[in-house]
Amino acid sequence: MTATTTRTGDGAPTGDGSAPSRAATSRKSPKPARGGAGSDAFVPGPTPTASASSPVTAAQARASQTPSPRAGQRETMTGAASIVRSLEAMGVDVVFGLPGGAILPTYDPLLDSPSVRHILVRHEQGSGHAAQGYASATGRVGVCIATSGPGATNLVTAIADAHMDSVPMVAITGQVGSGAIGTDAFQEADIVGITMPITKHNYLVTNPDDIPRVIAEAFHLAASGRPGPVLVDVTKDAQQATTTFSWPPTFDLDGYKPTTKPHARQVREAAKLIAAAQRPVLYVGGGVIRSGASDALAALVEVSNAPVVTTLMARGALPDSHPNNLGMPGMHGTVAAVTALQKSDLLICLGARFDDRVTGLLSSFAPGAAVIHADIDPAEISKNRRADVPIVGDARETISALVPALAAQHEAGKRADLSQWWRQLEQLRSTYPIGYDEPEDGSLSPQHVIERIGQRSGPDTIFTSGVGQHQMWAAQFIRYEKPGRWLNSGGLGTMGYAVPAAMGAQVGVPAATVWAIDGDGCFQMTNQELATCALNDIPIKVAVINNSSLGMVRQWQTLFYEGRYSNTDLHTGAAVEMGSRIPDFVKLAEAYGCVGLRCERPEDLDATIEAAMAVTDRPVVVDFVVHRDAMVWPMVTAGLSNDAIQYARGMTPVWDREESTNPETVRDDSAQDERTGDTDAPAGPDAAGGGR
Repeated sequence: MTATTTRTGDGAPTGDGSAPSRAATSRKSPKPARGGAGSDAFVPGPTPTASASSPVTAAQARASQTPSPRAGQRETMTGAASIVRSLEAMGVDVVFGLPGGAILPTYDPLLDSPSVRHILVRHEQGSGHAAQGYASATGRVGVCIATSGPGATNLVTAIADAHMDSVPMVAITGQVGSGAIGTDAFQEADIVGITMPITKHNYLVTNPDDIPRVIAEAFHLAASGRPGPVLVDVTKDAQQATTTFSWPPTFDLDGYKPTTKPHARQVREAAKLIAAAQRPVLYVGGGVIRSGASDALAALVEVSNAPVVTTLMARGALPDSHPNNLGMPGMHGTVAAVTALQKSDLLICLGARFDDRVTGLLSSFAPGAAVIHADIDPAEISKNRRADVPIVGDARETISALVPALAAQHEAGKRADLSQWWRQLEQLRSTYPIGYDEPEDGSLSPQHVIERIGQRSGPDTIFTSGVGQHQMWAAQFIRYEKPGRWLNSGGLGTMGYAVPAAMGAQVGVPAATVWAIDGDGCFQMTNQELATCALNDIPIKVAVINNSSLGMVRQWQTLFYEGRYSNTDLHTGAAVEMGSRIPDFVKLAEAYGCVGLRCERPEDLDATIEAAMAVTDRPVVVDFVVHRDAMVWPMVTAGLSNDAIQYARGMTPVWDREESTNPETVRDDSAQDERTGDTDAPAGPDAAGGGR
């Protein structure tokens, strides 16, 4: 038998949770760069532990699964036992999976593992999202297992999600026997070919002797450089065959040497630009979270006094309470954050990727700004916006190098006066704060529900979310004071992410309170994992923001389709006229062995949240029946310029493009086209997809 290795790019992370460019996902060997794997033999180091109040950094956590030198012993065993022993040697403490015929040989020795806990999920997609949640909450590599054919293809969504958001994950799948490959055998699917564009790297293993090396490589690739998912597909005969297990394995990933240390000259050039800039903005992406660079970022903010915007994937990278934090930029970002980017003369982009949800119409984004772009993935730099100073390197190392370089500029008397810039930004921040109106009919405001959950849960709570309105409200109205407390599907926008991701986060950080903020649409995609949680004593809390609709799609239908609500009603009971609740989420929760609660009145909100918080021995589902017509504001319509941001429907701040003016003057666009009157721009839902 032979082993086949398929490589899909250099896998260096961008850090704000984005997919690499086409060049980075090609089948050619990765570009050589500084650092990375050599030809030494490896075994894992000690495994750190994480708590809600003092988690290990992502770098420390991933280092626990980076092999270190040690002599090994040779033992005769099956390939399946070799898989389990390799996972044990890598320090894996939990895997999420669902057995089937092609992976069954591995499940037998897994039963006897003294250190690897297996959590049986109810759907393979749930195992993938659980592995993501575990990885994002702990910084360690998450592991999921599935069988061949539909089991493997059910993992595809989670793998794509991890790829887009740079989550370190290893997916192990069974495959039909090597002799049956290509014959359309029962439950055969070319999962290596299917996942090639959405994995950092993948393998088809047909030789059991290759298993220790492949597993070690997979973990190294998933955790180093730009984190991402790695697929290991093992044929059934390779699992059943006898092999000699030896640890540590020797491997040499020729060409895979991600650059982590930034070039000193580029750092100095960046420091010069920052020191001279009159209107700088620190544009912070998820790479700062992934690299554990929050402390370094705080130091850079202290030295530079520059305003900071944190993307959807970077919420918590700088505390929301920090005076320099303007909030989230982008389609539903704060007016201050969006306008700061537009009016800046220098963008310091750290671990972000200039994605369309932040930039709006790219050609009009930050038209007067020079760009410093620091990223560990060279494929991201200048991909969407040309960088004047490109810096390839890990976010933590890059920011740590920028701090003394900028301080040296200041000591040399080179420091711009930012007082006028801050006066403009403070005026924006005070004039256009994030807010909401209470429904006139006395029903629950979804924003108020989410805000109160955040206030009563505390800064150490881990929040996950589905995708849509509730995701944006959770990003806007919960105050994130620490990194790693906000987990969501940012790049792919996967409905159904919240519950299994919360499950994985709770397993990874058992001392934490974990809330899944979910929509009634998203919740129905993966709520079967409540059974997994109940049976495995995983006490997550789920807040279903129930507006009886696919909320974000309904919002777009209101704004762009004249209120023609085509196929967005879910009949979950948020509107009286809909009659019975289908399903009744309280009864559903109880059927799954969870506590089910419902809140429909504002006066019951705090008591309901407290009742949910008091339950610590099983999962809790709270059906928050909210006003169905609430919308997410501010908003930049997809495909339009960020200059067209509306802080409420039809209300857009007016700015003099030559000089800063009083932003309290507003333009009423309600009589104009719903796309803010720009008849040359593409319609929102047709331009970039509606989102859910």
